[in-house]
Amino acid sequence: MKTSARNELKGSITEIKAGQVNSEIVMDLGEGKVLKSLITNDAVSEMGLKKGETLYAIIKSSFVLISKDKPGKISARNVLEAKVSDIKKGMVNFEAKLTMGSHTLTTVITEEAAEDLDLKAGDTVYAIIKASSIILAK
Repeated sequence: MKTSARNELKGSITEIKAGQVNSEIVMDLGEGKVLKSLITNDAVSEMGLKKGETLYAIIKSSFVLISKDKPGKISARNVLEAKVSDIKKGMVNFEAKLTMGSHTLTTVITEEAAEDLDLKAGDTVYAIIKASSIILAK
């Protein structure tokens, strides 16, 4: 499968929390990293999702927010500690590769935001991703 999304994280389902319309899918990425995705119950049924199954979480780089400070109470279900491993400065946008053990996340933010954060390779940051911004694939 090829997509235009910069982020494809492989993990296994540890829990499926069914609601009235949507279900929260909890994935173990390994190395102590957990990712939560919110998808429709129809999608859970159509994909035949089951605990223990391997999935891919697909996340556009523009959906990955970053903070140098660990967020406290926040509505986003995913806050992942990472190290900035590589940066690319552009005229308008700034791309950063974030390393979390064997996983890499890419984020694209504005140059202005990168300057405000004083973002540099080697910095510890927190990747913030809304559960509803994650697409799941088998």
